[in-house]
Amino acid sequence: MHIDIKAKEVKPIRHTYSHIARRFGEDRPATRYQEAVLDLQPVDNFHYRPTWQPDKELYDPTRTAITMEDWYKFLDPRQFYYGNYTMARAAQQASADKNFEFVEKRNLLALVPAAAKETIVDFIVPLRHYEWGANMNNYQICAMGYGASITSAAAMHGSDRLGNAQYITRIALALSDNDPAILDTGLSDWTDKDVWQGLRKVVEDSLVVDDWFELFVAQNLAMDGIVHELFFEHLEQKLNESGAATYSMLTEFIVNWKTEASRWVDSQIAIAVEENAANAALVKGWYKKWFEAAQRAVAPLADAAFDNGSEVMANVTRTLEVRAAKVGAAA
Repeated sequence: MHIDIKAKEVKPIRHTYSHIARRFGEDRPATRYQEAVLDLQPVDNFHYRPTWQPDKELYDPTRTAITMEDWYKFLDPRQFYYGNYTMARAAQQASADKNFEFVEKRNLLALVPAAAKETIVDFIVPLRHYEWGANMNNYQICAMGYGASITSAAAMHGSDRLGNAQYITRIALALSDNDPAILDTGLSDWTDKDVWQGLRKVVEDSLVVDDWFELFVAQNLAMDGIVHELFFEHLEQKLNESGAATYSMLTEFIVNWKTEASRWVDSQIAIAVEENAANAALVKGWYKKWFEAAQRAVAPLADAAFDNGSEVMANVTRTLEVRAAKVGAAA
């Protein structure tokens, strides 16, 4: 008996969802990223206004002074949505876990000079609290922002900042043989040590910023551009030169994340600046204000961490100024 099996192609009636079709046409297949972020935010038929802000709708574009013809121009160059974001971070976490296991199994931190360990305790461990502030700020951007393309990315960015804080915690515990007292020391440094009070004040000032796009510029460009460049580029290089190369294995996630996240941050600011002249003026003003505040706050830390602190700080600020100029945030 002969059985002839034939394949039959079933053509889909529609290639995409209605919200994508309204943008691109009925027969335009969409990427997973486009389906996950475009036009997902509700715009009509809200049941009530927020009791804490009765002059605004639940989703309201006037929570920032910038204006956009289309808020979904804020697309992520990484094209992260929940699915591929979690897979990417899971792979990075697996790699980071292997690094920690390698260092701990071979007791490599015992080879790090005492002075380098002291530097890490003094200048890296307190940054757990800086990263927690960045976590809260990006979730504020998510809560108050307009358009799912930028608010969903801000939520993921906020989660990343919590991850940074957790990796710093793991580094601290690895240095102290899991003695939690090292975390208490980092907290007391953050709250009481004079050299940290400038940065602590800038972080706390940022927590009460009303305009969510100003907060985006303040946290993700101005403050991070100085803090991460100083501590996870220049200070890390100093530690490597002093015999603490093992430490770099433990900061791999943070360093790689900084490069990746900067692409998203720079893209969003460039989009806002290019939209209209009023946006450009606002962004430049916000950047100047927070750049100067962050520079003043971090300068004492640079002087304390480096013999040539003013020179290192000049390199850090120069790098950020070049970056900000490329995206239109600085003259």
